[in-house]
Amino acid sequence: MSNKVQDLIIIGAGPSALTAAVYTTREDISTLLYEKATIGGLAAITDKVDNYPGFPEGIEGFKLAEQLEKQAKRFGAIIEFGTVTAIRDEGSLKVVTVDGEEVMAKALLISTGSDYGKINVPGESEYYGKGVHYCATCDGAFYKGKRLVVVGGGNSAVQEAIFLTRFADHIDLLVRSSVKASDVLQRKLKKTVDEGKITVHLETSTDEIGAIGGRVTHTHITKKGVSSEIDNDGVFIFAGLKPNTKFLAGSGIELDDVGFINTDSKLQTNIPGIFASGDVRSGATMQIACAVGEGATAAHSIREYLHSL
Repeated sequence: MSNKVQDLIIIGAGPSALTAAVYTTREDISTLLYEKATIGGLAAITDKVDNYPGFPEGIEGFKLAEQLEKQAKRFGAIIEFGTVTAIRDEGSLKVVTVDGEEVMAKALLISTGSDYGKINVPGESEYYGKGVHYCATCDGAFYKGKRLVVVGGGNSAVQEAIFLTRFADHIDLLVRSSVKASDVLQRKLKKTVDEGKITVHLETSTDEIGAIGGRVTHTHITKKGVSSEIDNDGVFIFAGLKPNTKFLAGSGIELDDVGFINTDSKLQTNIPGIFASGDVRSGATMQIACAVGEGATAAHSIREYLHSL
């Protein structure tokens, strides 16, 4: 662990963080990144990224993450594994607690991303990226002419189920209690149901996601007390997103009602010198291309801040 006061510490090492590091290190801003799990974040554990510019045939998520990591390191970014548990503002210096030790920097970028809400059933984690998904925009096109299950009954679940009808032959929407989407979305849902594109299963629990040969093939459900099985090629789960911001408790950084970080147009938080980018930021679009763009924007804002000191 470095004892040097860095120009910049970045918490996280996903696409947004790595992009910011490319920009800052190219301008000789000493940059240290801390990652607690996987370099590349959720992108790295995505089976295939099909909508990132520059890859007309798509690219495997881990390969994209690997290339971003190599690029950041080529310009001098230092990436260390460690869990950040707290940050503290001391004016011209920012103090970060990593695995029980304190490190300091002149500026701080928080790019810790978000985690998909889980339903915690057998098969969910085992087949992530191999038939289990959390982003229709990212992965829906893989299921042209297929049959899908969508889990959830809120706005996101209904909206994404409707979106997935562009690709899938049929969708079974599994709703634990009742559909709680907006009236507008419920009217659109009824239209797709009437057209035979979606079947809504109310009072239905998702018990297990089954697979054969490592690919999802069926889903075990309990509907109004009766257990059964639905054949399908993939499962899309929409149980919300949870920002990785628990470590910010007591830091003074302003969060929105859900826990995402509020920033201004330059991606600076309410504390000067502390910035946020990517999926942890309030208003983020949860797309890799957008996260990368925010990383570049944050880097420019950080450069301006450092020059002002």
